[in-house]
Order: sequence, then C-alpha cells, then structure tokens
Amino acid sequence: MSRAFAEIAFTPAVKAVQQSMGSAESYAGFLDPDAEPADRLGEAEAGFIANRDGFYQATVSETGWPYVQFRGGPAGFVKVLDGKTIAYADFRGNRQYVSTGNLDGNDRISLILMDYPNRRRLKIWGRARLVDANDDPHLIERLQDKSYRGLPERAVVIDVEAFDWNCPQHIPQRLTVQELEPVISPLRDEIDRLKAENASLKDWLGQKS
Repeated sequence: MSRAFAEIAFTPAVKAVQQSMGSAESYAGFLDPDAEPADRLGEAEAGFIANRDGFYQATVSETGWPYVQFRGGPAGFVKVLDGKTIAYADFRGNRQYVSTGNLDGNDRISLILMDYPNRRRLKIWGRARLVDANDDPHLIERLQDKSYRGLPERAVVIDVEAFDWNCPQHIPQRLTVQELEPVISPLRDEIDRLKAENASLKDWLGQKS
C-alpha cells in the first residue's frame, strides 16, 4: 500500500473505525509524511494493465450515488500513456451515458482490474477527463484497436492519483474459455484418439465373431 492511496482512502471516519477495531497502528506508517507516495505506475503496473481485457469502473453521481459498471475490450485496450496517465477509447454502447454524465459533474473515478487466473487485483484511483473523438482524432487513433468492432465516441483520460495491489486471499480463481483452451485441447485430442481406437477395436471384434 502507498501513502498516496492511504491519504485518499483513510478518511477520518475510516481511521475511527480502524481505531475501534484495533488496526489503526498497523496502517499508521503509510500516512507518515516522509513515506514514499508511490503514486506513479511502474513497469509491473504497466505490464499488468496491458494484459487486461476488462475492468470495473466506479463513478459518483451529482446526487451522491456510486455507479459501477464493467468495461471490456481487446486485451491492452487500456493504454498507459505515462507513469501518471492511463486512457481508453470509450465505445458507443446502450447510450445511457451514466458514467459520462457522472464524470461531467465529478471527475473522480476508481478502477479495479482483475487477473482471476493468477488471483491478482490492481485498484486505481484518479481524476478523469473526457475527450470527444472529433476534438482529438490522433488520441482516438492511438487508443483504438483496429481489429475491434466498435465506434469510439470519446477518450477517457485518467490522471492517476493512487493505486494499490490487493491481497489475493479472497479472489476466486477463474479462467475464460480462451484461457482454458491450452488445458482442454490436449484432453479433446486424447478423447478423439480413444474414440478412434475404440471404433477400431469394435471393427476387429466384429470381424472375429
């Protein structure tokens, strides 16, 4: 955990609960002014982000309600522009524009990026700005994967304020169909081989009878 993350997450109310539950002392060091803020994405974070094909995103409405949605795309559709900036092309969807409207009034945003096979999770907090596709076509071109079917309406550019790698203790291990294929393919081949062998034995026994 970084000082940058603790300064955002550990509000007075949170610290009061930590105090009552006996965990305040173990987290106090992260709020030390001399502690490294660790608010810039490094190679480990950049590599992790580049391999993700989706993430959970939270914004807050003008009435104070949180809104969480899943954003998906081809692996690597979230780009690390530099150590303090990430961005992705926002494709046309159901045209409700809940996140877009929320960000117009409150630029705070939070992302959770999951790696279920390896039980890893990266949380990112930042401030987002929306860039219309017509206003910066070069940015959209940089963010768009030409092989992906979708019409980018805008870019979401996030100035990273903090991030944190979470404990994997309660993360379930899950695999997509694509991730399972290297495991399933040899089994499928073995089943086909056994079927062929079984059919051959039946033919041979039929000839003997």
